[in-house]
Amino acid sequence: MVTAITNGIEVSVEVTYQAEFSSPLQHHYVFTYKVTIQNKSTHTVQLLRRKWVISDAAETTKIVEGDGVVGQQPILEPGQSHSYVSGCNLKSGMGKMRGSYSMQKLFDGKNIEVTVPEFQMIANIFHN
Repeated sequence: MVTAITNGIEVSVEVTYQAEFSSPLQHHYVFTYKVTIQNKSTHTVQLLRRKWVISDAAETTKIVEGDGVVGQQPILEPGQSHSYVSGCNLKSGMGKMRGSYSMQKLFDGKNIEVTVPEFQMIANIFHN
């Protein structure tokens, strides 16, 4: 698990290789990642957008952007957390992701960028 704290917002990521959904002979590797966002600040915030930078050892880097996370734009009061699971397909068994969340402090409308720490995706091809 990797963790980063930006502006009082803690983001932790845990990665799992999904061997049962992967086909190494077809260069198809599936990973899931669980993200937990915890508001350790004194302000209520809302997650508005996400940006991911995905690097696959077999191809160039991709940037993926969009509203919210898995269809949600959660509001987190101080002390609250939000977790979700998403996935990524790679053409090689190795890659990495990093990113950021655009959030807004609800009391003054100020936008903040929160870092999603870089995490590695490495296929365990000897998985039983």
